[in-house]
Amino acid sequence: MLKGKTAVITGGSRGIGRAVALGLAREGAQVAILYSGDPAAAEQVCEEARAMGVKAEHYRCDVSDFSAAKETVRQIEGTFGGIDILVNNAGITRDKLVPQMKEEDFDRVLDVNLKGAFNMIRHTYMGFAKKRGGRIINISSVAGIMGNPGQANYAAAKAGMLGLTKTVARELAGRNVTCNAIAPGFIDTAMTEALPPETVRQALESVPMKRMGRPENIAHMAVFLASELAEYVTGQVICVDGGMCMV
Repeated sequence: MLKGKTAVITGGSRGIGRAVALGLAREGAQVAILYSGDPAAAEQVCEEARAMGVKAEHYRCDVSDFSAAKETVRQIEGTFGGIDILVNNAGITRDKLVPQMKEEDFDRVLDVNLKGAFNMIRHTYMGFAKKRGGRIINISSVAGIMGNPGQANYAAAKAGMLGLTKTVARELAGRNVTCNAIAPGFIDTAMTEALPPETVRQALESVPMKRMGRPENIAHMAVFLASELAEYVTGQVICVDGGMCMV
């Protein structure tokens, strides 16, 4: 379904990003994995993708750094010949209630989660426009729609991604480039594994399906949005959350 396409996935070495990268590779897309931490984990994802018969490379990049993001995009375009799909998944959390949250914790989460997405879109924008085609997929969160105690920084960043998504969708629609956001709910990743059992129990009470989602559930939606099946879908926020965020 995606054979011949090149996909860039930020935060692609683990969790949701890893699942998305492998989901796209399974459909034939070449993948460029951006990571900021563990090179071995990034290489492992690339090896799994290559085993599916596609080209895969990884790049260390702090997406919150405007110049670093620009240089990484340049390298990817040089190696792969262009970019067809951009998945902005890189994200961090630094949770605290507002009275205890440090300024640097607020700033850093917005820098990575929101400015990082802007930086990547900024540096791929003209390539998409000139090609007159492409897919931008932003991984937001239900926290950006509903809010979440202790996550003023994270919720603000994820809410900002929704406005960014809709604006970019409007700007690029005439060039046949779509931009959509996926808002995951409570997903079983290393981040949620670290939570106390009581916190998990309470969180699951707010999920009508009474269970956590899997990273693959997000990947399936990303594959759909990246494909020609979603050619007339843009500017949308799609919750993959087991019913948490019904409106």
